[in-house]
Amino acid sequence: MLLQQLFAPQRIKLGLQSEDKDELFEELVEILALNGGRSFPRQAVLAAIREREGKMSTGIKKGIALPHGKAQGLEGLWGAIGVSREGIDYDALDGQPVYLVFMLVSSPKDSELHLSALKRLARLLDDPGFYTELVGAETPERAFEVVKKFEDHLAFEQ
Repeated sequence: MLLQQLFAPQRIKLGLQSEDKDELFEELVEILALNGGRSFPRQAVLAAIREREGKMSTGIKKGIALPHGKAQGLEGLWGAIGVSREGIDYDALDGQPVYLVFMLVSSPKDSELHLSALKRLARLLDDPGFYTELVGAETPERAFEVVKKFEDHLAFEQ
């Protein structure tokens, strides 16, 4: 199960401190870097996320953002989830604050895996219960269980 591998509890942050999009990118990339060791290409990942965001906002649905990009020096596909209780000024397409954020980054050679993860997330986000349960999670472990539950259900439907 792809999303369960990407969004392990140590890559989930509840209670984001960020107030705007750029702070958010720094905060979530820091989570990835902490899990990626000293060789994690932090600056390349930030640049890739910012470049993609410059093309069009990834604030895609009411209260949800999906910043993503492809960075040189990165191996495989990486992901982090952030939940904000206050809302983040994200310049979302609907002009509303963002409360739930999924960050995905990969190496350029892992484009198919990257696209597959984006598609799976899009399917989960079509279920309003997924958003509600994830935003309401009290711990990263509970948030992980929500991802697992909905992804397992998605696999069962296919």
